[in-house]
Amino acid sequence: MTGFASVSGSGHGYDWLWEIRSVNGKGLDLRLRLPEIEGLEAAARAALSQRVSRGNIQLSLKLARTSGVERLRLSGAGLAAALSALREVEEAARLHGVSLAPSRATDLLSLRGVLDQGGAEDEEQAPLRGALLTDLDRLLVDFVAMRAAEGEQLGGIIVAQIDRIADLAARAADVAEARRPEVAAALQISLARVLENGVDAQRVAQELALLAVKADVTEEIDRLRAHVAAARALLAETGPIGRKFDFLTQEFVRESNTLCSKSGSTALTAIGLDLKHVIDQMREQIQNVE
Repeated sequence: MTGFASVSGSGHGYDWLWEIRSVNGKGLDLRLRLPEIEGLEAAARAALSQRVSRGNIQLSLKLARTSGVERLRLSGAGLAAALSALREVEEAARLHGVSLAPSRATDLLSLRGVLDQGGAEDEEQAPLRGALLTDLDRLLVDFVAMRAAEGEQLGGIIVAQIDRIADLAARAADVAEARRPEVAAALQISLARVLENGVDAQRVAQELALLAVKADVTEEIDRLRAHVAAARALLAETGPIGRKFDFLTQEFVRESNTLCSKSGSTALTAIGLDLKHVIDQMREQIQNVE
């Protein structure tokens, strides 16, 4: 099922933007693009898994300092190493009679390793993570609401398709019943013709009986009606039904194929083809169902 939502926020020295989007998928495929904040990805995955059970989901978070400039931190180890190196340089210069200009703090700050740049400090991560997860919850509420609205519209389409399948199954039953005397008469004529040639009557009767069973589509029509009832029951459920509906749609396809192969009449074949068309349309819609 498709869906999109975004939520922006700010706090703790940062601005952020959450975005989430989804497309159809047989299972649940989560793809997250998040900054390195301890515990954030695990919490985000858990929140998504609780609310979504199907689809290819992409969740991203853009995070930036409010000032637009990265905060700088002194590295104790880096500063100590720089001062030690500076002392060695000054001592070597003194021994060689070289006079150096006085060192300035800015000279030290420009050295690699003296400053740590970017990223939230460890002590800032907990409150920042909490604020981000609060907005993630808002994002998921909007996202689920959008998917639910789309699902409601899809539900109306699928209900109409199920009604159409039920109508075609009823028409197939009427056609099959109407042609029953015709089929019986044709079998009797065939039997009489064969008996005239002196073939064993009992063996011929058995073969014709098998042909009659193969030509009978009552079982397929009954199963189509049972599948219609099962589909309507699924639509009445409140939880995820997409995967169950996938399986049920396969059963619809199987019965419509068998109906066409056993039809034996133009009218019944036409109904079977209409059934296959509607079922195929429904199967495409089911791919969007949670």
